[in-house]
Amino acid sequence: MGVSVPMSSYADWGNLVKLTRSGIILYVRKYTECVDFYRDIVGLERMFSTADLTCFEFGNSYLMIEIDGKMAERNPAGNFSSCLRMNVSNVRAMANRLVDLGVNVDYQEHSWGTVAKFFDPDGNLCALRDDETFEQHIGTFA
Repeated sequence: MGVSVPMSSYADWGNLVKLTRSGIILYVRKYTECVDFYRDIVGLERMFSTADLTCFEFGNSYLMIEIDGKMAERNPAGNFSSCLRMNVSNVRAMANRLVDLGVNVDYQEHSWGTVAKFFDPDGNLCALRDDETFEQHIGTFA
């Protein structure tokens, strides 16, 4: 059931919706493999874990790996509806590290920046992006 809020109350929402932290939850079928991947291959630091989820530091956010449950919906067309993007200072160095650890990486240099795409053990699309040109793009639109 929804709660009805008078239109005059919307002006106060700025004070209510101040995020204290944001995060991404990946619902996965290969839980142990994905936890190992993000910890050992990608190099994320674990914040905490329980029996069925692990939470990693993810920049100014967090990445939670959780055992696939009823809430996870798969795209029936089989294409990717999301990509876990990680901005880093040196895409080539990180891509080389992933390759050295056995990850298949699609490294790409474009006029707008550098990316390296790869998949986690559960088939989630991940991508590294160079932070410098990304920040320049933000400045262009600010």
